[in-house]
Amino acid sequence: MALPAEDRTLMHNEAAQAADLIAAQFARNRDAIATLAAQLRAGPPPFVVTCARGSSDHAATYAKYLLETRLGVVTASLSPSVGSVYEAPLRLRGALFIAISQSGKSPDLLRNAEAAKAAGAHVAALVNVEDSPLAHLAHTVIPLGAGAEKSVAATKSYLASLAAIAQLAAHWQGDAALLEALEALPAALRQAWAQDWSALTEGLAGAHNLFVLGRGLGLAAAQEAALKFKETCGLHAEAYSSAEVKHGPMALVGAGFPVLAFAQPDATEAGTLAVAEEFRARGAQVWTVAAGGDLPLAAAPHPALAPLLGVQSFYRAINALALRRGHNPDLPPHLNKVTETV
Repeated sequence: MALPAEDRTLMHNEAAQAADLIAAQFARNRDAIATLAAQLRAGPPPFVVTCARGSSDHAATYAKYLLETRLGVVTASLSPSVGSVYEAPLRLRGALFIAISQSGKSPDLLRNAEAAKAAGAHVAALVNVEDSPLAHLAHTVIPLGAGAEKSVAATKSYLASLAAIAQLAAHWQGDAALLEALEALPAALRQAWAQDWSALTEGLAGAHNLFVLGRGLGLAAAQEAALKFKETCGLHAEAYSSAEVKHGPMALVGAGFPVLAFAQPDATEAGTLAVAEEFRARGAQVWTVAAGGDLPLAAAPHPALAPLLGVQSFYRAINALALRRGHNPDLPPHLNKVTETV
């Protein structure tokens, strides 16, 4: 069966919708998020717990760094199996429990959300399917508003999850600069979609393995990219913090080894670029995502929003790479759109 053209895959067309969807999402959710943020300021939770799988769990990584760096609230990822398999009781009274899901019906996620609610946590659901079981049991529902996503590879729902997290953090902190930047995000996403990352597509056409690096807020972008390499291109990729990669994994990096580095434009940027240059000096094939880097990064209206722009540019490139390598990104082998785990 012939593969579709680059701009005719579901993945391409769904990812291209992200800017308009997020603009509508911000307007629709403003009041609900402002209400939740006011509750959180009036009664600050002792900590935040996230629960998710797949791309949604990468969004949870972004939530961890954003909430910890901007609000100082410890944010931890709860393994879904703790509640669904081990049935371990948890002490969550007063905590904010954020469940992130596209479908809102995976049994393990539902079991943990129910347990968190019973334990006295406030359950907030970031969910795309608004009439899902998860939405029905949550105290607060923040609809992602991404609409039907038919490609197995999640794109617009992932970016919508990050956008919802950023909107919540901005309102919770009362950060005028970040709130203003959110208004400019849709236009920046359109610019990101137009960036030329063909060098990455050409360079990885025959690759077998690679590392994807990020740090802090940028780690979620690295995790999401590594997953997409595997599921859409059949290309083994591992995501690492640019600090953690030096604790063993860097021994694998030598001449010709591919490395993609998302350099977050904040205090972590210099360290990530330094690691990338160290690998380049070894003869590794390195691409940096940064202002003035090997792959262009659309100007972010706020550093905290840079990961969304890097991922948006990446989605267009990975769609093209999948087709170049003979894969249909909409139909990865052995995968379904909704994965229900227990």
